[in-house]
Amino acid sequence: METRKVQLSGGTTFTVSLPKQWAQEHGIEAGSVLSLHANGDGSLLVEASANPAGTEHETTVDVATDSDTALRQRIRALHAVGFDTVTLLDPTGHSDHRRAVVEEAVAELSGFELLSASDSRIQLTNLIDAENVDVRKSALRLRLLMLAMHRDAVDAVLEDDADLADRVVRRDSEADKLFAMVTRHFRRALTNLHEVEKLAYSRAELFEYYYASRQFERVADHAVKIAQFVSDPDAAVPGAFADRLDDIGADARKVVDTAADVILSDAGIEAAHSALDRYDALDEEISALDRELYAHEDPAEAYVVGLLLDSLRRTGEYGVNIAAIAVQQTVREGLD
Repeated sequence: METRKVQLSGGTTFTVSLPKQWAQEHGIEAGSVLSLHANGDGSLLVEASANPAGTEHETTVDVATDSDTALRQRIRALHAVGFDTVTLLDPTGHSDHRRAVVEEAVAELSGFELLSASDSRIQLTNLIDAENVDVRKSALRLRLLMLAMHRDAVDAVLEDDADLADRVVRRDSEADKLFAMVTRHFRRALTNLHEVEKLAYSRAELFEYYYASRQFERVADHAVKIAQFVSDPDAAVPGAFADRLDDIGADARKVVDTAADVILSDAGIEAAHSALDRYDALDEEISALDRELYAHEDPAEAYVVGLLLDSLRRTGEYGVNIAAIAVQQTVREGLD
Protein backbone atom coordinates (compact mmCIF):
# COMPACT_ATOMS: atom_id res chain seq x y z
CA MET A 1 0.00 0.00 0.00
CA GLU A 2 1.22 3.46 -0.90
CA THR A 3 0.27 6.66 0.88
CA ARG A 4 -0.24 10.11 -0.60
CA LYS A 5 -0.56 13.48 1.09
CA VAL A 6 -3.65 15.50 0.20
CA GLN A 7 -2.89 18.94 -1.23
CA LEU A 8 -5.13 21.98 -1.45
CA SER A 9 -5.20 23.43 -4.96
CA GLY A 10 -6.57 26.89 -5.73
CA GLY A 11 -7.88 27.25 -2.23
CA THR A 12 -10.98 25.07 -2.90
CA THR A 13 -9.94 21.76 -4.50
CA PHE A 14 -8.32 18.81 -2.77
CA THR A 15 -5.81 16.92 -4.96
CA VAL A 16 -3.75 13.77 -4.54
CA SER A 17 -1.07 12.38 -6.85
CA LEU A 18 -1.35 9.00 -8.59
CA PRO A 19 1.33 6.30 -8.38
CA LYS A 20 3.49 6.80 -11.46
CA GLN A 21 3.91 3.11 -12.27
CA TRP A 22 0.17 2.46 -12.08
CA ALA A 23 -0.55 5.47 -14.30
CA GLN A 24 1.98 4.33 -16.90
CA GLU A 25 0.66 0.76 -16.91
CA HIS A 26 -2.82 2.04 -17.73
CA GLY A 27 -1.77 4.68 -20.25
CA ILE A 28 -2.79 7.61 -18.09
CA GLU A 29 -1.41 10.99 -19.04
CA ALA A 30 -2.33 14.63 -18.68
CA GLY A 31 -5.93 15.08 -19.80
CA SER A 32 -6.95 11.45 -19.17
CA VAL A 33 -10.38 10.98 -17.62
CA LEU A 34 -10.73 8.71 -14.61
CA SER A 35 -13.84 7.27 -12.96
CA LEU A 36 -14.16 7.83 -9.21
CA HIS A 37 -16.53 5.76 -7.07
CA ALA A 38 -17.09 6.82 -3.46
CA ASN A 39 -18.12 3.92 -1.23
CA GLY A 40 -20.02 4.10 2.02
CA ASP A 41 -17.16 2.47 3.91
CA GLY A 42 -14.90 5.49 3.38
CA SER A 43 -12.99 4.07 0.41
CA LEU A 44 -12.65 5.74 -2.99
CA LEU A 45 -12.16 3.54 -6.05
CA VAL A 46 -10.32 4.98 -9.06
CA GLU A 47 -10.85 3.31 -12.45
CA ALA A 48 -8.45 3.93 -15.29
CA SER A 49 -11.00 4.50 -18.06
CA ALA A 50 -13.93 6.84 -18.07
CA ASN A 51 -16.72 4.26 -18.27
CA PRO A 52 -15.33 0.72 -18.37
CA ALA A 53 -18.10 -0.93 -16.41
CA GLY A 54 -20.87 0.84 -18.27
CA THR A 55 -20.01 -0.62 -21.65
CA GLU A 56 -22.08 -3.48 -22.95
CA HIS A 57 -20.72 -6.97 -22.39
CA GLU A 58 -20.61 -8.88 -25.68
CA THR A 59 -19.15 -12.22 -26.68
CA THR A 60 -19.15 -14.69 -29.56
CA VAL A 61 -18.97 -18.40 -28.73
CA ASP A 62 -18.34 -21.31 -31.09
CA VAL A 63 -20.87 -24.00 -30.13
CA ALA A 64 -20.39 -26.29 -33.13
CA THR A 65 -19.13 -29.20 -31.01
CA ASP A 66 -21.40 -28.64 -27.99
CA SER A 67 -23.90 -31.32 -27.09
CA ASP A 68 -27.46 -30.20 -26.39
CA THR A 69 -26.78 -30.37 -22.65
CA ALA A 70 -23.51 -28.45 -22.98
CA LEU A 71 -25.24 -25.80 -25.10
CA ARG A 72 -27.95 -25.28 -22.46
CA GLN A 73 -25.35 -25.05 -19.71
CA ARG A 74 -23.28 -22.58 -21.72
CA ILE A 75 -26.27 -20.29 -22.30
CA ARG A 76 -27.13 -20.37 -18.60
CA ALA A 77 -23.53 -19.57 -17.70
CA LEU A 78 -23.32 -16.67 -20.17
CA HIS A 79 -26.51 -15.25 -18.67
CA ALA A 80 -25.27 -15.75 -15.10
CA VAL A 81 -21.92 -14.03 -15.54
CA GLY A 82 -23.63 -10.99 -17.04
CA PHE A 83 -23.25 -10.83 -20.82
CA ASP A 84 -25.67 -8.48 -22.57
CA THR A 85 -25.23 -9.75 -26.12
CA VAL A 86 -24.24 -13.31 -27.02
CA THR A 87 -23.61 -14.70 -30.50
CA LEU A 88 -23.71 -18.49 -30.80
CA LEU A 89 -21.59 -19.45 -33.80
CA ASP A 90 -21.78 -22.75 -35.69
CA PRO A 91 -19.95 -22.62 -39.06
CA THR A 92 -21.62 -25.90 -40.07
CA GLY A 93 -25.06 -24.37 -39.66
CA HIS A 94 -27.63 -24.40 -36.84
CA SER A 95 -30.18 -27.15 -37.37
CA ASP A 96 -33.85 -26.67 -36.50
CA HIS A 97 -33.32 -28.95 -33.52
CA ARG A 98 -30.43 -26.85 -32.21
CA ARG A 99 -32.43 -23.66 -32.60
CA ALA A 100 -35.21 -25.29 -30.58
CA VAL A 101 -32.68 -26.17 -27.85
CA VAL A 102 -31.52 -22.54 -27.75
CA GLU A 103 -35.09 -21.25 -27.59
CA GLU A 104 -35.91 -23.62 -24.72
CA ALA A 105 -32.81 -22.55 -22.79
CA VAL A 106 -33.55 -18.86 -23.31
CA ALA A 107 -37.15 -19.33 -22.18
CA GLU A 108 -35.80 -20.41 -18.77
CA LEU A 109 -33.91 -17.12 -18.26
CA SER A 110 -35.39 -13.76 -17.34
CA GLY A 111 -34.32 -10.96 -19.67
CA PHE A 112 -32.63 -13.05 -22.36
CA GLU A 113 -34.30 -13.02 -25.76
CA LEU A 114 -33.44 -14.45 -29.17
CA LEU A 115 -32.64 -11.33 -31.19
CA SER A 116 -31.82 -12.79 -34.59
CA ALA A 117 -30.87 -16.07 -36.26
CA SER A 118 -29.10 -17.03 -39.47
CA ASP A 119 -27.70 -20.31 -40.75
CA SER A 120 -24.49 -19.99 -38.73
CA ARG A 121 -25.27 -17.37 -36.06
CA ILE A 122 -27.87 -17.04 -33.33
CA GLN A 123 -27.76 -13.79 -31.40
CA LEU A 124 -29.17 -13.45 -27.90
CA THR A 125 -29.64 -10.18 -26.09
CA ASN A 126 -30.56 -9.03 -22.60
CA LEU A 127 -33.56 -6.72 -22.37
CA ILE A 128 -33.59 -6.03 -18.61
CA ASP A 129 -31.41 -3.27 -17.18
CA ALA A 130 -30.35 -3.31 -13.55
CA GLU A 131 -32.23 -0.04 -12.97
CA ASN A 132 -35.44 -2.01 -13.49
CA VAL A 133 -34.48 -4.88 -11.18
CA ASP A 134 -35.00 -5.13 -7.42
CA VAL A 135 -32.95 -8.09 -6.19
CA ARG A 136 -34.58 -8.04 -2.76
CA LYS A 137 -38.09 -8.17 -4.24
CA SER A 138 -37.01 -11.01 -6.53
CA ALA A 139 -35.75 -12.91 -3.49
CA LEU A 140 -39.05 -12.22 -1.69
CA ARG A 141 -41.02 -13.56 -4.66
CA LEU A 142 -38.84 -16.66 -4.78
CA ARG A 143 -39.38 -17.18 -1.06
CA LEU A 144 -43.18 -17.05 -1.40
CA LEU A 145 -43.09 -19.34 -4.43
CA MET A 146 -40.81 -21.85 -2.73
CA LEU A 147 -42.95 -22.03 0.41
CA ALA A 148 -46.11 -22.54 -1.66
CA MET A 149 -44.47 -25.24 -3.77
CA HIS A 150 -43.22 -27.09 -0.71
CA ARG A 151 -46.59 -26.91 1.06
CA ASP A 152 -48.45 -28.10 -2.03
CA ALA A 153 -45.91 -30.89 -2.63
CA VAL A 154 -46.43 -32.31 0.86
CA ASP A 155 -50.21 -32.00 0.50
CA ALA A 156 -50.09 -33.69 -2.91
CA VAL A 157 -48.22 -36.71 -1.54
CA LEU A 158 -50.37 -37.10 1.55
CA GLU A 159 -53.61 -36.70 -0.44
CA ASP A 160 -52.37 -38.54 -3.54
CA ASP A 161 -53.33 -35.51 -5.65
CA ALA A 162 -51.71 -35.88 -9.07
CA ASP A 163 -52.96 -32.53 -10.39
CA LEU A 164 -51.52 -30.64 -7.43
CA ALA A 165 -48.22 -32.49 -7.79
CA ASP A 166 -48.08 -31.59 -11.47
CA ARG A 167 -48.59 -27.91 -10.67
CA VAL A 168 -45.66 -28.05 -8.26
CA VAL A 169 -43.39 -29.53 -10.92
CA ARG A 170 -44.44 -26.96 -13.51
CA ARG A 171 -43.81 -24.03 -11.14
CA ASP A 172 -40.18 -25.07 -10.69
CA SER A 173 -39.26 -23.25 -13.91
CA GLU A 174 -40.57 -20.02 -12.38
CA ALA A 175 -38.37 -20.58 -9.33
CA ASP A 176 -35.37 -21.25 -11.57
CA LYS A 177 -35.95 -18.03 -13.51
CA LEU A 178 -36.12 -15.93 -10.37
CA PHE A 179 -32.94 -17.48 -9.02
CA ALA A 180 -31.20 -17.01 -12.38
CA MET A 181 -32.07 -13.29 -12.30
CA VAL A 182 -30.74 -12.84 -8.76
CA THR A 183 -27.57 -14.75 -9.69
CA ARG A 184 -26.97 -12.67 -12.81
CA HIS A 185 -27.13 -9.32 -11.07
CA PHE A 186 -25.15 -10.50 -8.05
CA ARG A 187 -22.39 -11.82 -10.32
CA ARG A 188 -22.33 -8.60 -12.34
CA ALA A 189 -22.12 -6.54 -9.15
CA LEU A 190 -18.90 -8.34 -8.19
CA THR A 191 -17.01 -6.72 -11.06
CA ASN A 192 -19.21 -3.84 -12.16
CA LEU A 193 -19.59 -0.80 -9.92
CA HIS A 194 -22.22 0.70 -12.21
CA GLU A 195 -24.31 -2.41 -11.57
CA VAL A 196 -24.03 -1.89 -7.81
CA GLU A 197 -25.13 1.74 -8.19
CA LYS A 198 -28.12 0.79 -10.35
CA LEU A 199 -29.23 -2.00 -8.02
CA ALA A 200 -29.01 0.38 -5.03
CA TYR A 201 -27.78 -2.32 -2.64
CA SER A 202 -24.32 -2.88 -1.23
CA ARG A 203 -22.33 -5.90 -2.34
CA ALA A 204 -22.74 -7.38 1.15
CA GLU A 205 -26.52 -7.08 0.88
CA LEU A 206 -26.53 -8.53 -2.63
CA PHE A 207 -24.53 -11.52 -1.42
CA GLU A 208 -27.03 -12.14 1.38
CA TYR A 209 -29.97 -11.96 -1.05
CA TYR A 210 -28.17 -14.27 -3.46
CA TYR A 211 -27.26 -16.77 -0.74
CA ALA A 212 -30.78 -16.86 0.65
CA SER A 213 -32.19 -17.27 -2.86
CA ARG A 214 -29.83 -20.18 -3.45
CA GLN A 215 -31.31 -21.95 -0.44
CA PHE A 216 -34.85 -21.13 -1.60
CA GLU A 217 -34.09 -22.65 -5.00
CA ARG A 218 -32.82 -25.82 -3.33
CA VAL A 219 -35.99 -26.10 -1.26
CA ALA A 220 -38.01 -25.70 -4.46
CA ASP A 221 -36.03 -28.57 -6.00
CA HIS A 222 -36.90 -30.76 -3.01
CA ALA A 223 -40.54 -29.75 -3.39
CA VAL A 224 -40.40 -31.15 -6.93
CA LYS A 225 -38.73 -34.31 -5.63
CA ILE A 226 -41.49 -34.75 -3.05
CA ALA A 227 -44.26 -34.08 -5.58
CA GLN A 228 -42.87 -36.68 -7.97
CA PHE A 229 -43.65 -39.43 -5.45
CA VAL A 230 -47.30 -39.05 -6.47
CA SER A 231 -46.54 -40.45 -9.93
CA ASP A 232 -45.00 -43.61 -8.42
CA PRO A 233 -47.75 -46.17 -7.70
CA ASP A 234 -45.42 -47.97 -5.28
CA ALA A 235 -44.71 -44.84 -3.24
CA ALA A 236 -47.82 -44.73 -1.07
CA VAL A 237 -47.56 -43.00 2.31
CA PRO A 238 -49.15 -44.95 5.19
CA GLY A 239 -52.06 -43.11 6.79
CA ALA A 240 -50.51 -43.65 10.22
CA PHE A 241 -47.67 -41.31 9.31
CA ALA A 242 -49.64 -38.67 7.39
CA ASP A 243 -50.34 -36.22 10.21
CA ARG A 244 -46.79 -36.35 11.52
CA LEU A 245 -45.32 -35.83 8.06
CA ASP A 246 -47.64 -32.87 7.54
CA ASP A 247 -46.49 -31.33 10.83
CA ILE A 248 -42.83 -31.98 10.05
CA GLY A 249 -43.23 -30.36 6.63
CA ALA A 250 -44.79 -27.27 8.21
CA ASP A 251 -42.01 -27.11 10.82
CA ALA A 252 -39.32 -27.39 8.13
CA ARG A 253 -40.86 -24.51 6.18
CA LYS A 254 -41.07 -22.47 9.36
CA VAL A 255 -37.33 -22.85 9.90
CA VAL A 256 -36.67 -21.43 6.42
CA ASP A 257 -39.29 -18.71 6.72
CA THR A 258 -38.14 -17.50 10.13
CA ALA A 259 -34.49 -17.37 9.09
CA ALA A 260 -35.39 -15.54 5.87
CA ASP A 261 -37.15 -12.83 7.88
CA VAL A 262 -33.79 -11.65 9.21
CA ILE A 263 -32.30 -11.09 5.74
CA LEU A 264 -35.39 -9.95 3.89
CA SER A 265 -37.49 -8.27 6.59
CA ASP A 266 -34.96 -7.04 9.18
CA ALA A 267 -36.43 -9.30 11.86
CA GLY A 268 -33.34 -9.20 14.10
CA ILE A 269 -30.94 -11.79 15.41
CA GLU A 270 -33.57 -13.27 17.74
CA ALA A 271 -35.40 -14.62 14.69
CA ALA A 272 -32.21 -16.32 13.49
CA HIS A 273 -31.74 -17.96 16.89
CA SER A 274 -35.40 -18.99 16.85
CA ALA A 275 -34.91 -20.64 13.45
CA LEU A 276 -31.90 -22.58 14.77
CA ASP A 277 -33.87 -23.71 17.83
CA ARG A 278 -36.76 -24.77 15.60
CA TYR A 279 -34.39 -26.85 13.51
CA ASP A 280 -33.04 -28.65 16.59
CA ALA A 281 -36.60 -29.63 17.53
CA LEU A 282 -37.33 -30.62 13.92
CA ASP A 283 -34.21 -32.78 13.78
CA GLU A 284 -35.24 -34.60 16.95
CA GLU A 285 -38.74 -35.24 15.59
CA ILE A 286 -37.40 -36.56 12.27
CA SER A 287 -34.88 -38.79 14.04
CA ALA A 288 -37.60 -40.19 16.30
CA LEU A 289 -39.85 -41.02 13.34
CA ASP A 290 -36.89 -42.44 11.44
CA ARG A 291 -36.21 -44.86 14.31
CA GLU A 292 -39.83 -46.00 14.25
CA LEU A 293 -39.47 -46.91 10.60
CA TYR A 294 -36.98 -49.65 11.46
CA ALA A 295 -39.80 -51.62 13.06
CA HIS A 296 -42.43 -50.82 10.42
CA GLU A 297 -44.01 -53.94 9.05
CA ASP A 298 -43.87 -52.86 5.39
CA PRO A 299 -40.27 -52.17 4.27
CA ALA A 300 -41.44 -50.50 1.05
CA GLU A 301 -43.59 -48.01 2.95
CA ALA A 302 -40.78 -47.38 5.42
CA TYR A 303 -38.43 -46.67 2.52
CA VAL A 304 -40.78 -44.10 0.99
CA VAL A 305 -41.34 -42.33 4.29
CA GLY A 306 -37.59 -42.34 4.88
CA LEU A 307 -37.01 -40.59 1.54
CA LEU A 308 -39.64 -37.98 2.37
CA LEU A 309 -38.04 -37.39 5.75
CA ASP A 310 -34.69 -36.87 4.07
CA SER A 311 -36.13 -34.11 1.88
CA LEU A 312 -37.85 -32.50 4.86
CA ARG A 313 -34.63 -32.61 6.88
CA ARG A 314 -32.75 -31.04 3.96
CA THR A 315 -35.38 -28.29 3.85
CA GLY A 316 -34.69 -27.49 7.49
CA GLU A 317 -30.94 -27.57 6.85
CA TYR A 318 -31.30 -24.95 4.13
CA GLY A 319 -33.07 -22.81 6.70
CA VAL A 320 -30.09 -23.29 9.02
CA ASN A 321 -27.80 -22.08 6.23
CA ILE A 322 -29.90 -18.92 5.90
CA ALA A 323 -29.90 -18.42 9.67
CA ALA A 324 -26.09 -18.63 9.74
CA ILE A 325 -25.82 -15.87 7.12
CA ALA A 326 -28.49 -13.91 8.98
CA VAL A 327 -26.40 -13.99 12.16
CA GLN A 328 -23.40 -12.77 10.17
CA GLN A 329 -25.56 -9.98 8.73
CA THR A 330 -26.58 -8.72 12.15
CA VAL A 331 -22.98 -8.81 13.33
CA ARG A 332 -21.85 -6.88 10.22
CA GLU A 333 -24.54 -4.25 10.70
CA GLY A 334 -23.54 -3.90 14.33
CA LEU A 335 -20.00 -3.05 13.26
CA ASP A 336 -21.00 -0.50 10.61
